[in-house]
Amino acid sequence: MPFNIALTGLRASNIDLEVTGNNIANASTTGFKESRVEFGDLYANAFLGNGQNRSGDGVRVQNIKQQFSQGNITFTDNALDLAIDGNGFFVLNSVNNESLYTRSGAFFVDKDGNIVNSQGSQLRGFPANEEGVVSGVLDDLTVQNTSLAPVRTTDVDLNLNIDASEEILLERLETLVASDAATVGLPNGPNLGVNGYPPQQLTFTYPDGSTETVNVASDYDDTAGTGARVGNASMQDVAALMSNLNGVSASAVTTINMTGFVPPATGMSIQIGGTQFDDINSLTELGNAINASSSLIGVNATIDGAGDLIITQTRGADLSITALNLDGGAFNLGAQAVADGEEWTIGGVLSITYEEDITISDTTTTLAGVAAPATGPFTTFTGTTTVNNEFDPLDEETYNHATSTTIFDSLGNSHVLTMYFVKESAGTTVSNQWTLYPLVNGRDIGDPLTQGDPATRASFSLVFNQDGTLDETASDDVIITNWQPLDSEGNANGADGPLNATGAAADQLITDPPSSSNFRIDIANVTQYGSDFSVLDLQQDGYTTGLLNGLDVAQDGIIFARYSNGESQTLGQVALANFNSIEGLAPVGETAWVESFDSGAPVIGAPGSASLGTIAASSLEESNVDLSEQLVNLIIAQRNYQANAKTIETANATTQTIINLR
Repeated sequence: MPFNIALTGLRASNIDLEVTGNNIANASTTGFKESRVEFGDLYANAFLGNGQNRSGDGVRVQNIKQQFSQGNITFTDNALDLAIDGNGFFVLNSVNNESLYTRSGAFFVDKDGNIVNSQGSQLRGFPANEEGVVSGVLDDLTVQNTSLAPVRTTDVDLNLNIDASEEILLERLETLVASDAATVGLPNGPNLGVNGYPPQQLTFTYPDGSTETVNVASDYDDTAGTGARVGNASMQDVAALMSNLNGVSASAVTTINMTGFVPPATGMSIQIGGTQFDDINSLTELGNAINASSSLIGVNATIDGAGDLIITQTRGADLSITALNLDGGAFNLGAQAVADGEEWTIGGVLSITYEEDITISDTTTTLAGVAAPATGPFTTFTGTTTVNNEFDPLDEETYNHATSTTIFDSLGNSHVLTMYFVKESAGTTVSNQWTLYPLVNGRDIGDPLTQGDPATRASFSLVFNQDGTLDETASDDVIITNWQPLDSEGNANGADGPLNATGAAADQLITDPPSSSNFRIDIANVTQYGSDFSVLDLQQDGYTTGLLNGLDVAQDGIIFARYSNGESQTLGQVALANFNSIEGLAPVGETAWVESFDSGAPVIGAPGSASLGTIAASSLEESNVDLSEQLVNLIIAQRNYQANAKTIETANATTQTIINLR
């Protein structure tokens, strides 16, 4: 009997040694879980009852149980080295299509793009579609080594502030020219010494209601009541007076054509502006003499294509011309024939330039007892609009702010979108208004007047509320529908071109999936506050093609592919499995387990969900074997083995004693 009891002890101690030795052997095995031996004593049972003084029948191994405590996590340089921090197992699909479960996360990408371990088993998870949306269907995870296809820009998101205190750079001016054909610029005479312009009073009314008054040509003497002409006879003087007004500038020029020239017998004498010219035999001689004179300030002469002499007083002073001695010759001033001894006076043509919010009106009054004057030099008060400092992308003085970003066509070619912001003057119904001018590669992208015509300059109105936020109702929708992607030579580069449209139809031409170069600029987050121009964020949804640079795995198991174009794409999510009884899993080697009846069915989910742990990338979970503890266990197992062997030795000695009895 002692022999049998000792043999059970030897067998149990031997198994304990095997388990301890296996733990020690796998102390450096990634994801390995140590085991322990659980023992139970043996007693013989009788059919009708058990004795009270039983010695026992030895020991047996009840179970070899693995310990699934957390191992230490160490960092590595491989992005696909994964460790589980917490509960769960990686799900593998073996080369035999068998489902395996492991805590060893040393993975890599094979030649076919599969994420596998060193045994070729594929890591399983939840793959993502082309938009990066992770499905809930368990499948093998793969990494495509192909290039990331380019995506064209369809949306540009602006988040910026434009400075409300900026000045208005654009000037819109009106130009009014004295236009009475009966008097302006015509010879007046003979021998009157004045330009003959009727008196006229002009009143300038400013936006605030204030007024300024200037008398043009001459006014009535309201003292004597005789209607005599007084003051401001010269357009040069009137221009000087008007130029002193705010928002107004004026200039004048006096011009007369000398025509119908008949040469004199020996030489004629002509007086111009008080300067006498003698022995004149041709208009050329007279013109040269005028240009050579130092006493005629601001007067010059030219011969036109018809051979007529054009005399100009560049400051708009009255120009008097007197025929002192024609000597049998003749000439006309315009259509007016000039006789010997006649003086004719020509008045200047006045041009007034004023800001567009100023109005001009005729406020000439008639004094009692005085006949109404003839029509004044100005007969119309609708000026010709001119624009100064109009927007020019090449002139920084014509826009308040600008910012740029890179956009992409359907082939992935990059282009520079520059957006210029110009503050506009307040209208009668709209204030706080700006204009946005977008250009791509410095070229206009506005819709053509007719299909096939060159692009026009695109401009969009931005209207802000009094609190600085955008008035989206009053502002334009910024939709670009005429951008033709070009190469560096200015030729179409083969990418999708625009679909022209206006109004509501423009928004309908940004399709999903896109089929043109059309894109939207989202201005909803643009503000106008009293602070410096600042770009808070500027995003667009396109990118060029990219090569795979690397992989990243997040704590929730999401696998991101990083590409050379700076983009990242979700490839899928690592799946984890857990069991009702992890101790019931059956080990199959290579640090893997399979489902068993005792473990129950796997519960598969995403890392971090339910009771599942999270993923630590570029990390591996070490074996949970404590070498110090295992060495102590080894000593204990050795001692137990030796003690049981001693039992056999002792039993043998006592048996030998009995045999030796004679």
